Amino acid sequence: MEWKIDIRVKLNTIFFIGPQGSGKGTQAKLLAEKMKFFYWEMGGILREVAATETPLGKKVKRLIESGVLLTDEDLYEVVKLRLNQIPKDKGVIFDGIPRRLGQAEFILDFLKKQGRRDFTTLYVSLPKEESINRLTKRAKLENRADDTLEKIEFRLQQYQEETVPVLEFLNKSTMFFEINGTPPVADVTKKINEALGLPM
Repeated sequence: MEWKIDIRVKLNTIFFIGPQGSGKGTQAKLLAEKMKFFYWEMGGILREVAATETPLGKKVKRLIESGVLLTDEDLYEVVKLRLNQIPKDKGVIFDGIPRRLGQAEFILDFLKKQGRRDFTTLYVSLPKEESINRLTKRAKLENRADDTLEKIEFRLQQYQEETVPVLEFLNKSTMFFEINGTPPVADVTKKINEALGLPM
């Protein structure tokens, strides 16, 4: 569908936040495709950087291969590098980042320095019980025997402790919408389009 007006003037930078199993990754990809925005998925970005022969790329590759999580400082270097490669007038959809308050503060500050001003957050909410249900089913379907109920609950607890402060920050600093992630994918997509004022 061709739009008669450029909605991207008001929607320049979008953050998708939500617990594991909420379907935020699926919705972020669908919206990025619809709006022709750059889709920022942190795992993919890190693999891109790791494939380069730069000092940062070699460091990221070494950390990924050793299974060590990047420090916030290393993550910031990756964010700055990659964001500087994206045209300032191209919309960006962030999936799964920021995950901690410090990351949120850094990213918004850096984006503002780039001249970006229109920030929107889509919080795809899901009850803990439903997250566990979906992740347990996914683990069985993908034969992920190591993805135990205990590990799933630990990840959700981490999300609760680290990401709730991020939600509070983004609620104050961006245009903020909470979307119920419980219904089927198509229904959630419709609610997102309605919230953003986009054509179906």
